[in-house]
Amino acid sequence: MQRSTFIAAIAAAAVGLTTLSAMARDRGPDFSALDADGSGEVTLQEMQAIGQARFAAADTDGDGFLSVSELEASASERAKSRAERILSRMDANEDGKLSPEEMQNNRRDPARMFERLDADNSGGISQEEFEQARADMRKGGRKPRDNN
Repeated sequence: MQRSTFIAAIAAAAVGLTTLSAMARDRGPDFSALDADGSGEVTLQEMQAIGQARFAAADTDGDGFLSVSELEASASERAKSRAERILSRMDANEDGKLSPEEMQNNRRDPARMFERLDADNSGGISQEEFEQARADMRKGGRKPRDNN
């Protein structure tokens, strides 16, 4: 297998394997869109096919590689789509703009979030607590809160 084909195949597989979590996070297609054969399960092959389709869509010059400009364009399109969904969900008065009040009404309680980050209840967030929160967020989970 040529090196360029091999690298493109690895990139497509990696995109496919991350597709499901990215779609869930971005509230992309529903389960039925992922379950292409309607079997009631999303298979590895279906995830890979979606990843390959996303790769092909981003590869606008069709050379089998993603350049910086192609990655930026793809990311920009996803960001635009996400921004439109956020505006649609949060724009209470439907004026096409978000006010500070509309933003605040749709956020989690900042005091509660701060309390969760302040693991030692010191009244401040240390660098260690900050880094732990970042690590927890990267893992997609939250650290259980001690209710003592």
